[in-house]
Amino acid sequence: MSDAHTSRLRTPLISKFKAYKDITDEILNPIEGKPTSLWYAGFALSSTALLVGIITVAYQILTGIGTWGLNKTVGWGWDITNFVFWVGIGHAGTLISAILLLFRQKWRTSINRSAEAMTIFAVMCAGIFPVIHMGRPWLAHWVFPYPNVREIWVNFRSPLLWDVFAISTYFTVSAVFWYIGLIPDLASMRDRATGFKHKIYSFFSWGWNGSNRSWHRYEILCLILAGLAAPLVVSVHTIVSFDFATSVIPGWHTTIFPPYFVTGAVFSGFAMVLTLLIIARKVMNFENYITVGHIEAMCKVIILTGMIVGLAYSTEFFIAWYSGNPYEKYVFMNRALGPYSWAYWTMVSCNVISPHFLWFKKIRTNMALVFIISIIINIGMWFERFVIIVTSLHRDFLPSSWAMYSPTHIEILTFIGSFGLFFTCFLLFVRFLPAINVAEVKTVLKFARKNEVKEKL
Repeated sequence: MSDAHTSRLRTPLISKFKAYKDITDEILNPIEGKPTSLWYAGFALSSTALLVGIITVAYQILTGIGTWGLNKTVGWGWDITNFVFWVGIGHAGTLISAILLLFRQKWRTSINRSAEAMTIFAVMCAGIFPVIHMGRPWLAHWVFPYPNVREIWVNFRSPLLWDVFAISTYFTVSAVFWYIGLIPDLASMRDRATGFKHKIYSFFSWGWNGSNRSWHRYEILCLILAGLAAPLVVSVHTIVSFDFATSVIPGWHTTIFPPYFVTGAVFSGFAMVLTLLIIARKVMNFENYITVGHIEAMCKVIILTGMIVGLAYSTEFFIAWYSGNPYEKYVFMNRALGPYSWAYWTMVSCNVISPHFLWFKKIRTNMALVFIISIIINIGMWFERFVIIVTSLHRDFLPSSWAMYSPTHIEILTFIGSFGLFFTCFLLFVRFLPAINVAEVKTVLKFARKNEVKEKL
């Protein structure tokens, strides 16, 4: 009888067989030593972009959002486009961590930590834009329902308020899930550290002692949090889609938006995970842990979600034609042939055509080509949100109010600043915390290498 764990169809999840101590050393040594020159270069670049973003945001708060390119017709522009884009980026982290954990997918172990961190940083970036969009960010707390002397309550029927609940819940659960997963590794760092670092790691590892009881409770808690987080993956972007779907604007008022947005979010999130992990495996020398097999698995998810996104694009056109609504028909014809057709066809090229190159194994196993395709998909998904928002607004029911929209340099610099925040946080994360889950990686060390283990022993 064949052994399922040594089947030729299965490949080891860690490239080389190692002792457990070697795994701990190889993942934790980069944190305990000095950063590499590549890390310094990346941090200098990202922190500069972050500084530019901070100055730009301060300027527009002091001056007002009249510094944006919005007009009486296009009231949502780059701000909401960027908000939806970053929320989508945050999707894949929880998907990899929670849903793949529930489905017992072992290949998640090398990539889940970075993906979870990406979720937190992406949601932070997303939160910036609606707060600025309010115009008076110092009154942002008014969106929360709390007893107040004004005796005014928030509008519970507004999808914008649903966003507040959904995203804050998603962020909280994702952050707790990420932190709980860190505890065993923080304990390992505690045991290797001395002085002040030892005290810090002791505090955050909560007295972890590695006993059977500790591991049992840790695994149960991870499963509970995964069970809570999994429906949030679906609910968050579904609720974000309600911002559009519950309106009467042609191009927005459609029932396909919830699954369309969720699939697109997973699609773009996996593309960003690929971008980050391909950089991390090279800069941090993690090629043995983030293997070509991991990259291939994520490429296959991108092929699937990319095809669903392509189906959603064509379904939108079919629904517009089948509805018999002339306004709906016009919006979609305007998207494909109007003044913003360049954005629409950029979106289609990046999101529908480029993922199909990943059908070829030679491309899936070429890190440079996969990295380029992941960047192209991220660009395409940003254009998807731009197309949905701007092309539906700039030509509404009254031709007399039609107007074009173009971003100002303030909006562009704010968007660049959000990337600065994202990459600065991520680089600080890989500098001070293990980017790979040391404890979980050890559990898959012997996967698909039974004979090799016997020889080593």
